[in-house]
Amino acid sequence: MLKGYKTEIFPTSEQKEIIHKTIGTCRYVYNFYLDHNKKVYEKEKKFVSGYDFSKWLNNDYLPLNPEFSWIKEVSSKSVKQSIMNADKAFKNFFQHKAKFPRWKKKSKSDVKMYFVKNGTKQMILCERHRIKIPTLGWVTLKEKGYLPTNANIYSIKSGFVSMKAGRYYVSVLVEEPKPKQPILDDFGIGIDLGIKDFAIGSHGKTYKNMNKTAAIIKLEKRLKRQQRKLSRKYESLKKRKNIMKGEATRQNIQKQKLKIQKLYHRLNNIRIDYINKVISELVKIKPTWITLENLNIKGMIKNRHLSKVIAQQKFFEFRTKLITKCKEYGIEVRLVGRFYPSSKTCDCCGNMKRDLKLSDRTYICPKCGYTADRGFNASLNLRDCPTYQIA
Repeated sequence: MLKGYKTEIFPTSEQKEIIHKTIGTCRYVYNFYLDHNKKVYEKEKKFVSGYDFSKWLNNDYLPLNPEFSWIKEVSSKSVKQSIMNADKAFKNFFQHKAKFPRWKKKSKSDVKMYFVKNGTKQMILCERHRIKIPTLGWVTLKEKGYLPTNANIYSIKSGFVSMKAGRYYVSVLVEEPKPKQPILDDFGIGIDLGIKDFAIGSHGKTYKNMNKTAAIIKLEKRLKRQQRKLSRKYESLKKRKNIMKGEATRQNIQKQKLKIQKLYHRLNNIRIDYINKVISELVKIKPTWITLENLNIKGMIKNRHLSKVIAQQKFFEFRTKLITKCKEYGIEVRLVGRFYPSSKTCDCCGNMKRDLKLSDRTYICPKCGYTADRGFNASLNLRDCPTYQIA
């Protein structure tokens, strides 16, 4: 069984330089492959695969262009992986799974440093407080004892080193024995996701909206102030005529950008942590199945009045993590069609209330008089829905 782990690391200044250099080279090679493939297709109407481009780059292009020899100064595994990532992006585009691959920008792209176990010379070793990464050496871990260290049972196959908001992380793929699946109880749970409350379960548990907590509201206000400061710095840069003063303003802009990135990162971590806790609580109940509604998130975000609120709820991430966690426990995840009227149907008699508005938070059945919370009634209908798709 393969399982992923991610934790923060504390690299030295020399290791940070290697990480920055590797990530910059991988980004350049990724963009170079996209540009080369586009030119070849315009001339010869053919697609260059990642393997063919890697051979051409190492055997033909670099020997004739020694000024680009710095590409070989970093890990060849990371460079090869960036090429294969671009190759996969092209194949997804040809299979109509994604849009045309975009060029990666220095400030916005999420490029990572890839490393892999390569025989006995480049082993990925892990101890309680540090990990040995090829080309980097021993790196200190922030969270001690989180990564598995028993070499007889666990084996680290590969991993990534990433950087976000001035912080460094390592993600590793570990081969470990499959855990024993617990004995599940003979009942199911329906989960209705919403905006007022994050989720309402048919078992009677309501999970509040994390974005209405004091911590999130305080950070959102601070984020607005920092964004206004950044905007004023950009306006000041436009008015600068002195080159030296303009250069100082640019440096201040980069510092201000880092402050904003750290706030975004902090907000994202709080939301993801809340989602993980909700999923953990649901799985520990040990139901036989969990039913969700297959929401059209892209269509919902198009509503300009609710787009920000819906994006902050992270419904897709909740669904993805729930499916992954349920597979470990052997719990079946059911997806009900997005047009199923779970909110309008009475759980008691099955009558459909077609004139139900979004502002109606309490469901009152006009036929049998059944009264319940709108979300709770929807979760009961989702739990008992006969038509579904297994995720």
